[in-house]
Amino acid sequence: MDYEGDRGLDKNHIHRLANGKYIKESENILITGPTGTGKSFLASALGQQACQQGFKVLYANAARLFAQLKMAKADGSAIRELAKIERQDLLILDDFGIQPFDQTSRASLMEIIEDRHGKGSTVITSQLPVRQWYEVIGETTLADAILDRILNNAQRIELKGESLRRKWYKKKEDGNE
Repeated sequence: MDYEGDRGLDKNHIHRLANGKYIKESENILITGPTGTGKSFLASALGQQACQQGFKVLYANAARLFAQLKMAKADGSAIRELAKIERQDLLILDDFGIQPFDQTSRASLMEIIEDRHGKGSTVITSQLPVRQWYEVIGETTLADAILDRILNNAQRIELKGESLRRKWYKKKEDGNE
């Protein structure tokens, strides 16, 4: 993990998260910031650490997960899929908010968050600041219910800075790698 510069990463906070206590306490973690700042990397690292501690973890790209749940509703397997998600100690939703939610995805998100509330942890990564999530979720009343359950017991990490990918490719082009 790169803690150099003003990236918004607190080494002590990350090390505290690595102990898995947030999972035992069903806390959520919201990781936001611009493209390439390491949100998915950090979420993956937390997921891997949780697996090593014996927790059940599901890592999913948010848009793909909700597309899969739509197909599951169509073929009658949605209840089984939602139950599988509910059983996870840690659910990681990567790239949340890339696409606005339609009515079906909003309903699935509400079911997932409601089922997991107080029983499991959810890590959400997003390029959008949390204040814009209402707009992406849509339907104000449902968005309010969903976000109340997510934000109520969430730790926030806001990453900053330029894209680490861009830095890496620039180093490579300059022959420093």
